[in-house]
Amino acid sequence: MANTVTNTNNLSLRSILEKDKLTGPNFLDWERNLMIVLRHERKWYVLEEPLPEAPPAGASAAARNAHKKHSDDLLDVGCLMLATMSPDLQTGHMNTNAYDMIRQLRDMFQTQARTERYDASKAFNECKMIKGTSVSDHVIKMKRYMDHLERLGHPIPLQLATDTILNSLSEDYKPFVVNYNMNNMEKSIAELHSMLKTAELSMGAKSKPKDVLMVRDGGVKKKHGQGSISKGKGPAPAIQSAPKVRENVKGKGKGKKVKANKARTENRCFTCNEVGHWRQNCPKRHEAGRNHSSTQQLRKVAGNSEFVQISKYREYDKRKCNMDYAKLVS
Repeated sequence: MANTVTNTNNLSLRSILEKDKLTGPNFLDWERNLMIVLRHERKWYVLEEPLPEAPPAGASAAARNAHKKHSDDLLDVGCLMLATMSPDLQTGHMNTNAYDMIRQLRDMFQTQARTERYDASKAFNECKMIKGTSVSDHVIKMKRYMDHLERLGHPIPLQLATDTILNSLSEDYKPFVVNYNMNNMEKSIAELHSMLKTAELSMGAKSKPKDVLMVRDGGVKKKHGQGSISKGKGPAPAIQSAPKVRENVKGKGKGKKVKANKARTENRCFTCNEVGHWRQNCPKRHEAGRNHSSTQQLRKVAGNSEFVQISKYREYDKRKCNMDYAKLVS
């Protein structure tokens, strides 16, 4: 009963070779499937070890049985390989055992294997992690390239593989790489993968924002008990402090308040020396301007050279001019 189950399993696995027979360009895929089937049947060793010489007549029964089993397995694997080849390839390998057959096939398709090995090596060395992507997916991808190169017969040493993976990480993992090299760590690819996943979780916790803004009807509110900012439909009225009034300041700048002057009724006109109006509103000054030039007429109206001299300073502060005038007329 056990033998029946084993034979059924072997037939189900051998069906993958029947679906994709060896034609030449698919040699690497065919060899990979052949390896899976033979490892399951515990017969892969016949392709790695040549058939030893027959034991002498006086050899032990165990030695004779081991040689016979190797010979039978070699024949079984050879027939399996021929059965899964195209007719053209079968013709050239009918009288070749399985051990020699696999080497001849590898030599025939060496150029293809070299090209595939070059492509896999280039993809492994040029693979770079994109910032923000999963480090686990990146390491698994590079591990597939390593496994593919190993199946092609060119395994990558552990230290070289580790350095290549560390160099392919994004800038976010620069502190991790520095710490790994400073401590002279020697980890397997699986252990390095686990350490990088832990570092990714730690980096995610550090970059998590502390304040979360939640948009709701009526405004924006801040979570975590740090107060809220509510915005209504219209702009909030601005609260401004009343501007300070600066007194006794000369000049005409904006935002400056000058102390109010005395009432016009208390001021004396510089032109006619009468009280009740200022110089710019003096009727005699306007009348003189219409008849003659303003300077000559002003002198005639004023009749006082000292007063005319003071009028040249009309652009000064009026309070100071009033004080000067009061001194002159007194």
